[in-house]
Amino acid sequence: MNDVQKGYRIGIVTVSDKGAAGLREDLSGPAIIECVSGLGTIEAVEIVPDESDRIAAVLCDLADRQKMDLILTTGGTGFSPRDVTPEATLSVIDRQVPGIPEAMRAASLAMTNRAMLSRAAAGIRGSTLIINLPGSPKAVRECLAVALPVLPHALAILTGRDGECARDNSKNSN
Repeated sequence: MNDVQKGYRIGIVTVSDKGAAGLREDLSGPAIIECVSGLGTIEAVEIVPDESDRIAAVLCDLADRQKMDLILTTGGTGFSPRDVTPEATLSVIDRQVPGIPEAMRAASLAMTNRAMLSRAAAGIRGSTLIINLPGSPKAVRECLAVALPVLPHALAILTGRDGECARDNSKNSN
């Protein structure tokens, strides 16, 4: 990992009514930490109920006040009436990044046809990348396996640590 890839500030938000009430142990947040620890420092870990206003407020605080480079949410991306994480995310971002959730869904479809039911979103607020992940630890790991390879480059460009986005076709890079 080169210096450009080190030192990103990462926030994790678990969206769960039962988790926020202390009635269920959060297993997905720790799964995210396990997967992304090499990308930077986990600066904030939050557990909030499935309430759009609360989710949006936490995302704004992490992006605007706490200056996270990356925010990863887990939970609230399904079909339940209380699953509102994508809507909360879309309400606070400046620009969508549809390729990340599209790639995660496409890869997950190889494992389960239920992947097409994911409503996860991703986008940019200021210089912060926000990505919704599913609520299960297994699905978190599977989706991050798809997204992690591009995150160092995405964050380097977004945070201004690397202004070059042109691909060097002379190298065999992905």
